[in-house]
Amino acid sequence: MTGQPNHAGTEDTAQANRRQVLYWRLLAQLFDHEEHAPLESASLAVVEDIGLPPALLDPQTAVDSVVQRHPELAAEFEGLMVPGVAEEAETEPGLDPGEGAGAETGEASDADDRDRAAEVRRAALVSKVLLNVFHSPPGNVSASQLSRWQSDAGWLERALGCEPGQLRGGRAGGTGAGPTGTGGGGRTPDLSRLIPEIGPELGSIEAGLVRRMRLREVLADPQLAGRLTPSMSLIEQLLRDKDNLSGVALANAKALIRRFVDEVAEVLRTQVEKSSVGALDRSVPPKRVFRNLDLDRTIWKNLTNWDPEEERLYVDRLFYRHTARKTTPQRLIVVVDQSGSMVDSMVNCTILASIFAGLPKVDVHLIAYDTQALDLTPWVHDPFETLLRTNLGGGTDGTVAMALAQPKIAEPRNTVVVWISDFYEWQTEPLFESMAAIHRSGAKFIPVGSVTSSGRASVNPWFRERFKDQGTPVLSGHIRKLVHELKTFLT
Repeated sequence: MTGQPNHAGTEDTAQANRRQVLYWRLLAQLFDHEEHAPLESASLAVVEDIGLPPALLDPQTAVDSVVQRHPELAAEFEGLMVPGVAEEAETEPGLDPGEGAGAETGEASDADDRDRAAEVRRAALVSKVLLNVFHSPPGNVSASQLSRWQSDAGWLERALGCEPGQLRGGRAGGTGAGPTGTGGGGRTPDLSRLIPEIGPELGSIEAGLVRRMRLREVLADPQLAGRLTPSMSLIEQLLRDKDNLSGVALANAKALIRRFVDEVAEVLRTQVEKSSVGALDRSVPPKRVFRNLDLDRTIWKNLTNWDPEEERLYVDRLFYRHTARKTTPQRLIVVVDQSGSMVDSMVNCTILASIFAGLPKVDVHLIAYDTQALDLTPWVHDPFETLLRTNLGGGTDGTVAMALAQPKIAEPRNTVVVWISDFYEWQTEPLFESMAAIHRSGAKFIPVGSVTSSGRASVNPWFRERFKDQGTPVLSGHIRKLVHELKTFLT
């Protein structure tokens, strides 16, 4: 009826304004160093009115602290920014958007079904996570500040549906949020575009914080060193600076590297165990034990012995399943670029090589190079000792590594060569000709752009095109794909 006030429309407008206040305040905090009193007071009024703690507005208060004081908020932060999850939280449970009086109005019904109050609450929580992560402190950084930032970054990764550390190329190994569509008419972020971009950005922020920290002083104090959480950025800095450390500082640095290596190894070992294995070896007779009995095949092959009068099946031959796998000795040669841009690959491949070295009948060799090559095979079973012998940085000359790798190819048909690099080389033609010769010899050659947990890969286009023409395309940088390729060939 005309003339009646539209209370629902007025309420929706008020809630939309509240949400806008929170997001404008977030932008002001991130891009303007001056405090805007009207936005601060308006945001405080919104947060208090919806029953959330004022600490959400303080960038100096860690998300961990907020959750410790208000445990009920932990579940709200989980998956907060994942498409679909957020929309379900904002829609009344049990309500089918296609039913009811608004169904025939199309998009208007979708707008009517949105829980505007829930959207305001979500905006407050999202603002807290983004502000804590992207509003880094100026000046020198303490161990406590780095630890707090790492914790807050972990909450952002949880909000995006991932495990803490996963987007930064770290040690977490959950399935995470895979690429998804935008959903909801584009009201929530498209993670298929966001996640590949936000991972490197988080890693860059963390690396900047580590560089601004007086790391040597922190490592010299066991109490401060104990507050550090090992991460890829921190491990990179420790590996670069290890030759300048001694005494307590060096011992604490080694302990942090060991912790990180053990955590990553646990994740990678699980991925190796889950990956598919080699083909059955049918040349080996099946073991005649009950657990290998192929009951269906036994019945089928003995159906001619069925006695209809006695209603019995007489079995004169048993059939068993083949369970033996091919166990031909295989040689795995891993060549990894240890220049400064490849630290993620160096850490992951060193650990991965040690895991495969533990498999039966797999002979693993590891070579690291920049402008010089180093044969790390004697330490391949211990990734910690291997990493301590690396020297990150410098240029890239793959021909020196090739000189060490080629003599190791004794039986090409039983050899796989994995070459991990961005392939920005000084001597492109000679190196590629050597790689092509390995491929022609019958050895399996796998070029890999990089090996990280986030799947980022940067490859010289000149090499990429030639590898593709050769029939050995560059493997995607995600470590799970390399695990699958190696496990299929070696076992």
